[in-house]
Amino acid sequence: MGSTEFDRSEIVFFDLETTIPTRTGQPYAILEYGSILVCPKKLTELDSYDTLVRPLDLSLITAASIRSNGITADQVVSCPTFSEIADKVYDILHGRIWAGHNILRFDCVRLREAYAQINRQPPVPKGTIDTLVLLTQRFGRRAGDMKMATLAAYFGLGQQSHRSLGDVRMNFEVVKRCATVLFLESSQQQETQNNWASMNTSPINSYNRRSTLDVTHPNIIPFSSTETPPNPVESGNAQPGLFHTGPSVDRMETETLQSNEAMVEESSTTTLSNAFSNHNEFIDPDSVSMASITVTVAPFVNGPHRIQILHRNIPMHIHCDAMRIRFGLSPQFVDHAGNPRLNFVVDASSSSLCNILEACDDVAKRFVDFNGNSQWRPVVTRKTGFYNSPTIRLHIPTVAEDATRWNTTEIYYKNSSSIPCTQQLLLVSSVAELNSLLLPGSLVDAYFSLDPYNYRQNAGIRLVAKKLIIHTS
Repeated sequence: MGSTEFDRSEIVFFDLETTIPTRTGQPYAILEYGSILVCPKKLTELDSYDTLVRPLDLSLITAASIRSNGITADQVVSCPTFSEIADKVYDILHGRIWAGHNILRFDCVRLREAYAQINRQPPVPKGTIDTLVLLTQRFGRRAGDMKMATLAAYFGLGQQSHRSLGDVRMNFEVVKRCATVLFLESSQQQETQNNWASMNTSPINSYNRRSTLDVTHPNIIPFSSTETPPNPVESGNAQPGLFHTGPSVDRMETETLQSNEAMVEESSTTTLSNAFSNHNEFIDPDSVSMASITVTVAPFVNGPHRIQILHRNIPMHIHCDAMRIRFGLSPQFVDHAGNPRLNFVVDASSSSLCNILEACDDVAKRFVDFNGNSQWRPVVTRKTGFYNSPTIRLHIPTVAEDATRWNTTEIYYKNSSSIPCTQQLLLVSSVAELNSLLLPGSLVDAYFSLDPYNYRQNAGIRLVAKKLIIHTS
């Protein structure tokens, strides 16, 4: 199932079955590993591997564990231990894109624990697709909760087996079904757009723009799943599709961006191969060409329009190294349900970054469906008397599962003396834990997108953190 170091383009869907701890401090033990290799271009299964695993302590297989997955001590007593399959699992996973349901908060954690127990370095992914997060964001909760059993029942795929290989294949099939549904919905919306455009070849725009602008069709461009769509509660917009970078387009308006001006283009769909964390698409502010910045004016078919900011025809994602945290998480910002709205403030010491953000701010203010009742919030904050000490606010998106919410930003830490590649992924389980990491004065490498919004008399550009690397001493 392995491949050479130079051919790791496949996506690995994997799943672990484990024991269920019955008391505080009791460890998990892996009972089964299963994975499939998937071709990202054809969405076909290329290979598979699964095996039961014998824990060193068979007493960890309790009644609760057996109820969960049906794996008994008798079934695993003659099976290999994890140390005996560690090389095989490492070869399958290392350097590939990992995919699975809730893998960031469970399977990845258990995997690292298992390698630590045998004093081995764990495999490192090239990217991750947590389908729980992805489907929640793109498919929405039309199927009910986002548990795999519920999604499988929604699509008539039968009952979940709670065995690794069966669950992996079910997960892959659910993702394909969701993508198909959203593709068909997108096609229907495109037909509506085409009909609209054929009747409106010279639209009268409602933003006091020139009426000579022609109707155009959106361009199809790549997309990374690290993009998080605007919160529907905050933006008032409909839920975007699984691989859709923006809303459906009824009308588009363009004008050239030179310095503080902007021209307009649009993004749409992509393939599964691009739907994973790929931070190579994030650019340094000094590498941004002002003339290559474009802005999308994209009305929804049934709802208010939004805009998207692009650079060289892909969604603008920026990374800045060693940004100093001015203020940590603030508990005063909450959403409609009273949940904390996670954001923190960093110094914007780069003049290039400020110039880019303020130029985007100026043009976005004109293109957003903006009225006198809304207050525009500048993306760069310059306090009176501290004009040369600007700050920006970075937002950490969250996703809910049952009664629990967690952040979807990838968070790493590295020692200040470490080389960039020596980073450790952190699984942050609470706001208090996250707050303890984002301390004022600390340095953080920030990777973020620019998401314009207009909601409840507030409008502006929200900087959404996709990845944070926290410097530690």
